[in-house]
Amino acid sequence: MSFFQKPIRILLVEDNEGDIVLTKEALSEGRIRNTIAIARDGVEAVELLSNTEAELPDLILLDMNLPRMNGKEVLGFIKNNDRLRKIPVIILTTSSSEKDIKESYENQANCFISKPVDLDKFIKIIRNIEDFWISIVQLPTN
Repeated sequence: MSFFQKPIRILLVEDNEGDIVLTKEALSEGRIRNTIAIARDGVEAVELLSNTEAELPDLILLDMNLPRMNGKEVLGFIKNNDRLRKIPVIILTTSSSEKDIKESYENQANCFISKPVDLDKFIKIIRNIEDFWISIVQLPTN
């Protein structure tokens, strides 16, 4: 059961249109109401997060391999910003490199998940993210 009265705001930072569609579909079929904002590259993500007029997301799903500004740079921006640093950031990427995993945690990512190639496994991971990060974990209100 979710502790949120209103929908969870999720920022998905992803440049792969197929992964965007699958993530949105998996989350829309879930039990938790949510709204999803999409940033298709790192610069767009930083611009969205820098808008002091907009509501902040409750959770960020961040790909590492992004155009214009990579996920590591976006993560650094988030975690070095007093206004943003408390937002949980889940790295959701095709990489399984030990270097990427280590750097993500060193830069204060809340978790690192390698995207599976298999469609059913990908959807299952998105649903597991929803089950854990939205249904079980108590997130700070923004």
